[in-house]
Amino acid sequence: MYDSLTNRRNFIKKMAMLSAITAAASMFPGIVFASEQEKGIPDNANLDWKKGPCRFCGVGCGILVGTENGKAVAVKGDPNSSVNKGLLCVKGYHQIMCIQSKDRLKTALVKKNGKYVETPLSEALDLVASKMKESIAQNGKDSVAMYTSGQSTIPEGYIASKFMKGAIGTNNLDCNARLCMASAVTGFLTSFGADEPMGCYEDIDHADYFVTWGNNMAEMHPVLFSRMLEQKAKRGAKIIDFATRTTRSSTASDKSILFEPQTDLALANAICYEIIQNGWVNKSFVEKHCSFSKGLTNIGYGLEDNFQFTDKPEKIDFEAYKEFLKDYSPEKVSKYSKVSVKDIKYLAAIYGDPNKKVVSYWCMGMNQHTRGTWINNLVYNIHLLTGKISQPGNGPFSLTGQPSACGTAREVGTFTHKLPHGVVTNEKDREMAAKIWKVPVERIPSKPTYHATEMFRAVDRGDINFIWVQATNPLVSLPKTSRYRPAMEKKSCFVVVSDVFPTPTTDVADVILPASWHIEKGGLYGNSERRTQYWQKMVESPGEATPDTWMFIEVARRMGFEDLFPYSKENHVEEIYNEYRQFHEGAKHGMAPLEVLKKESGAIWPYVNGKSTQWRYNAKYDPACSNGEDFHFYGKPDGKAVIWQRPFEDAPEKPDQEYPFWLNTGRVVEHWHTGSMTRRIPVLHQAMPNAYVEFHPDDAKSLGIRNGKNIKITSRRGSCTLPASINERGLPTKGQVFVPFFDENMLINDVTLDSFCPISKEPDYKKCAVKVERA
Repeated sequence: MYDSLTNRRNFIKKMAMLSAITAAASMFPGIVFASEQEKGIPDNANLDWKKGPCRFCGVGCGILVGTENGKAVAVKGDPNSSVNKGLLCVKGYHQIMCIQSKDRLKTALVKKNGKYVETPLSEALDLVASKMKESIAQNGKDSVAMYTSGQSTIPEGYIASKFMKGAIGTNNLDCNARLCMASAVTGFLTSFGADEPMGCYEDIDHADYFVTWGNNMAEMHPVLFSRMLEQKAKRGAKIIDFATRTTRSSTASDKSILFEPQTDLALANAICYEIIQNGWVNKSFVEKHCSFSKGLTNIGYGLEDNFQFTDKPEKIDFEAYKEFLKDYSPEKVSKYSKVSVKDIKYLAAIYGDPNKKVVSYWCMGMNQHTRGTWINNLVYNIHLLTGKISQPGNGPFSLTGQPSACGTAREVGTFTHKLPHGVVTNEKDREMAAKIWKVPVERIPSKPTYHATEMFRAVDRGDINFIWVQATNPLVSLPKTSRYRPAMEKKSCFVVVSDVFPTPTTDVADVILPASWHIEKGGLYGNSERRTQYWQKMVESPGEATPDTWMFIEVARRMGFEDLFPYSKENHVEEIYNEYRQFHEGAKHGMAPLEVLKKESGAIWPYVNGKSTQWRYNAKYDPACSNGEDFHFYGKPDGKAVIWQRPFEDAPEKPDQEYPFWLNTGRVVEHWHTGSMTRRIPVLHQAMPNAYVEFHPDDAKSLGIRNGKNIKITSRRGSCTLPASINERGLPTKGQVFVPFFDENMLINDVTLDSFCPISKEPDYKKCAVKVERA
């Protein structure tokens, strides 16, 4: 029988070998890895396979988890999932290994006299509820806050929103998606009046060109990148890498174009200039389906506390927009972007060719940007001017970094300004929420409060006296983390953290709540292509580890809101989802019923008449289009998408004589975000045991720096010491260094700048000034 210890060990060894092959394929993206994952599974493995989504990035790969005797023992790609078609990346194959970690949180811990004491969960939840009530009674409802996650399930995010906004009556709810996807949200909203991409992953099968804007897809989204490489081999599709450093994506692309940090704004305008000058504008499309606007300029960088900004859009016409672009000729932009005139014209010609289909992909390079909303708008401009949008193989596509940053943050509404449908500032949206939640409409505040960065600034100032952090690790991930660590240790702020593992954030908590991992609870995620995926509980949680949804409900009930949270423990996931679906009824955002999601490997919203809508705003595919035209951008009152006039503006902090280098931060293929899960997977930790700082060889030579030698990186905010990396994985341009942020022992975010896009409030982790010296 397969349940023998020997066979299980052999099975794990074979899975590890298969994973190592996949790791190689992910690290060297010229190799497309095989989809026959089951080759690593013994023929006599009598496992119970259950479907679900991957726990890691926002691609939303379908997985099958093999369970035996109540334990999860294997993972393979779901061949029925159109997302990954049976493929998984190195993190996906290994994901279940971390849940057996020896330091797994299995019981609640309460800090007493400076030490953590194991405490029954019910007693810990009593304390959480009493501290919330105490803070509200003494300091008002806005003295309590909750900070959630794009890793949270849709039910978790929904209950967090209902609890904070509908029950307590505060908008002090924000999430870590503010740190990664907020600029995509505001970009879509300002250009189209509705959030999330209009296309889907099937675009990969139709596009002639893929332009990746500051996006190392080979490491960040390796399964999607492998699909692009497949099309490159099969059809001759071409990949253009457009970035500030050379990465593994660059080496696998047909062409790599490097630009100076921040100048993507000018380059996008230069492409639009060329499109107009060469007569490549799709005039019929633009006249019927587009309008033109400009907003305020010199809008600040959010560096001061309580920063406030309200844009003032102004309608313009095509001629005014054309006049504005005269400052962005390729000849002018080339001088400060360091991109040749030839390459700017090459990119413009790709977009301008009416016979070529183009998809633009981006992630953090554009979104983590002090002008993140603007650069999103500018790439949409390119697609709108050429009419290359909302069609198979034509469109702009913002990728996400977390498994449900779309479903749980953007759709459910765990941003301070959002509701499960609409925004808190809209009276009709508040009325809808109040009706579904069965609360007085006046209980839901009409003004947003704190976005993520400002929320932790408020903790530092003492304006927030209670904060509950769920499924995220802000003391590693926030910009300028050195400011917030002492604040969260203050007695004036009671800190609750619910998580699966100990982290630097749990280290400062007054109460640590043990959370269930995703396969230990049922739930739903929403991925980058608007795909909602459902899974059922597969294995039991260890000890008293409990789903966050249920812990929220238990605390809400203890605070006197029993009537608002009538869900059963056994079936609360389904009950909550069915309630949530009421917010999105209709052709513009209908969610698939559970009966469909139980059978299929996800469904794309809008789900209308039993069918996913793959391409929005195109009447051929989207039943919500109602203007009688081929395209209908129904998010805007006039049915037209907006082409925005947005200028180039400098970064808030640039290299100077004292701090002569740009610092850029990001991720690596082996680790996910702050590493709290992947660093507990032995094969991944061994492959990438610590962070490092990349140098251009010329800079390393001039400074006398050798590989592996410790280097101190210092900014005006803090410092971090890491080993040097030269000519290894990535290659920054001269005058730039790159550091991955996964390593909690090397806190590079102590160094980063807490500037952000004034519209989206998303921080810029890609650009600040530092000096380097041998440690």
